[in-house]
Amino acid sequence: PGDVLAIIDERAAAAPAAPEREREEEKKEEPRPEKRAAAPQAQEDTVRERPAAPERVERKESPPLSPAVKRLVKEHDLDPAAIAGSGKDGRILKGDVLDYLNRKEETPATPAPATAPSPAPATPRPPTPERDAAREERVKMSRLRLTIAKRLKEAQNTAAMLTTFNEADMTEVMEVRRRFKDVFMEKHGVKLGFMSFFVRAVTIALKDIPALNAEIDGDEIVYKNYYHIGIAVGTDRGLVVPVVRDADTLSLADIEKAIADFAERARSGRLKLEDMMGGTFSITNGGVYGSLMSTPILNTPQSGILGMHKIQQRPVVMDDGSIAARPMMYLALSYDHRIVDGKEAVTFLVRVKEVLEDPRRLILDL
Repeated sequence: PGDVLAIIDERAAAAPAAPEREREEEKKEEPRPEKRAAAPQAQEDTVRERPAAPERVERKESPPLSPAVKRLVKEHDLDPAAIAGSGKDGRILKGDVLDYLNRKEETPATPAPATAPSPAPATPRPPTPERDAAREERVKMSRLRLTIAKRLKEAQNTAAMLTTFNEADMTEVMEVRRRFKDVFMEKHGVKLGFMSFFVRAVTIALKDIPALNAEIDGDEIVYKNYYHIGIAVGTDRGLVVPVVRDADTLSLADIEKAIADFAERARSGRLKLEDMMGGTFSITNGGVYGSLMSTPILNTPQSGILGMHKIQQRPVVMDDGSIAARPMMYLALSYDHRIVDGKEAVTFLVRVKEVLEDPRRLILDL
């Protein structure tokens, strides 16, 4: 019988091929029986460790999130794994997210360790001259202010934001208020303000231009067939935007009552989180502070926000060529150009202007 030239191990076929460089080095070296004997054991260990991967495939996945829950999670940058679901098979419901957010608001933030360094700002603050440093005051930003700052910056970074302007002659609306404010107050127990006219005008215009009542979700556009109008309210703690739901179905009195209730609760700190969620379009009124014109920032993921401004007497050329002083208001519409075209934005704002300049359209829904 001849000498043994090699031992062929069939198990070696399952092992991954060694790199070319290692095979060349092995050819140069003398065979070492002790290492050759150890090789099958190493191969066996490799084969034994591989079956661990399929366990991840068999692991039960969490139930999928509904669109409403997905939107809440995205808006508040939440980790779904941290929220306990009360639905079937542990499904997370909208109420579960709201409860989680309420508990999060009530629970004080855990203070960071004293040794943890503060994150450096993107642009370092220049040093303050020593003579002025003693006259500065540092105040910690409230959680509401931090949230506002984050959301507004996200809007600028995410949306392709653009603003278009127009102006409205408020003569007819002011005349309606003058004639009926007393009887309106007597019957409904609330003042007849300008905001209810704007809310109704906006809902009429949104039905004509649905892109402004929509939002982007991934690679899809979600058109809302309901009209939940957010009303910006300024408070000592910051700006909040409670939502008047199904505003297209409400009377002027119902809208004024809802706004008055929101304003009172906002200033007393009694607004609930759900009061400020689910809006499809927003209105902000800088005119109450004297603003003549501004470019409002979107309340993402909404695609539009209307800015009201101060009413001011200005000379206007009338249809017959005469010049008259009229109570005029500049209107500003900021919109997300990713889903709203310029033509749609301008058409929307002109529609709002038409309704305000002839309030009879509110009654006839024209």
